[in-house]
Amino acid sequence: MANAGHGLGGSFLSQDFGEILHVINTNITGTLHLVQHVARGMVARASGRILVTGSIAGFEPGSFQAVYNGTKAFIDSFAHALRNELKGTEVTVSLLMPGVTDTEFFARADLLDTKVGAGKKADPMRVAEAGFKAMVKGEADVVAGLRNRLEVAVSKVLPAQVVAQMHRKQLEPKGQG
Repeated sequence: MANAGHGLGGSFLSQDFGEILHVINTNITGTLHLVQHVARGMVARASGRILVTGSIAGFEPGSFQAVYNGTKAFIDSFAHALRNELKGTEVTVSLLMPGVTDTEFFARADLLDTKVGAGKKADPMRVAEAGFKAMVKGEADVVAGLRNRLEVAVSKVLPAQVVAQMHRKQLEPKGQG
């Protein structure tokens, strides 16, 4: 289970570049390093299941979360591509794409002063269970929760700038709008 995720709230131009690199290295570099190491052994043994945690954020231009959403777009795409590459082996890759989940993520990303940070969040046990079940079944992907599935559907049909504006309303720090 590759479950790396670190966010960084606020406007891109106000963020420390060292912190930006930390998000990229955690979410992308760390995930790829782990998955490559583990997957090679699984393919050699002709057996294995990999669960990668992406995010529905990967479908959305993430105003005030631009780096995080970009890294999750990369991870979502990577997981789908790797699953395809592993066709014909006994190794599957499943992608869990949660939405807003009740973890320490929002405090660590300095997002508690946003609508999303202060709002209702999904139960992390239910989200993990959805991902685990998908992995065991060898399913390609799972978006945990009806609200999240609706959000993904909307993000696929609306213009990117409309989705970015919707995201902005949810993640813009108080006093900035």
